[in-house]
Amino acid sequence: MYIDLLAQPDFTSLTSSLTCGFIAGSIAPPELMRKIVTESTIKEIVVGYGTTENSPVTFLGFPRDDIVRKTETVGYIFPHTEAKVVDQVTGHIVPLHTTGELLIRGYCVMLGYWGDPEKTKEAITPENWYRTGDIASLDEFGYCRIVGRCKDMIIRGGENIYPAEIEHFLHTHPSVVEAQVVGVKDERMGEEICACLRIREDRPCSAEEIREFCKGKISHFKIPRYVVFVNEYPLTVSGKIQKFKLRELMEKRLTL
Repeated sequence: MYIDLLAQPDFTSLTSSLTCGFIAGSIAPPELMRKIVTESTIKEIVVGYGTTENSPVTFLGFPRDDIVRKTETVGYIFPHTEAKVVDQVTGHIVPLHTTGELLIRGYCVMLGYWGDPEKTKEAITPENWYRTGDIASLDEFGYCRIVGRCKDMIIRGGENIYPAEIEHFLHTHPSVVEAQVVGVKDERMGEEICACLRIREDRPCSAEEIREFCKGKISHFKIPRYVVFVNEYPLTVSGKIQKFKLRELMEKRLTL
């Protein structure tokens, strides 16, 4: 929603009284946050993270907070709530600043999925930890950084690649309005990176320009093999991007 608002040429003049905002529901690229506070009248904005199963916000951050701004986190966990990051294979807690699956425990966690004890057992451990399905890291101050979804992780030739990292970088390109990255099947590497980009009408660019922009700035194996320009993304009724559908559309479009 913020991306589309900022893309309107008369956005600032129409919203001169809009000074505060709240952003959640999806990972917010740092470049987007910078644009909100520098290119609009919004000067106070809160970043929230959570899930419906957690009632629904468990971390809250303020980009004006120096720590949140510098570390690109979603803030600090709510009182009376616990968080830990564990290895997806062993289930053991990982060291600080190391990525793993984020688990939440506290008064906010749901009792279970209605009439579905099996799904409840998959989501909540015997110790009442809720598995968020999100890849994250925690620092020594308790601030949380969300990297992406477990199921969205791309495994290219044995390398684990988190789409959010590439998306954040692509948002810094002056022609890019919005970037979504998915893994598409590849016979040799298992998966390859496909960047699906919405481009500014007044700043056209080519796929090769995007790849050149990436060289020397991100790891070579994270540079998208495929760059596809799109006008829209498949969305849920609440406006969230359905990456599994986007992946299917890209594989069909690329005839993979």
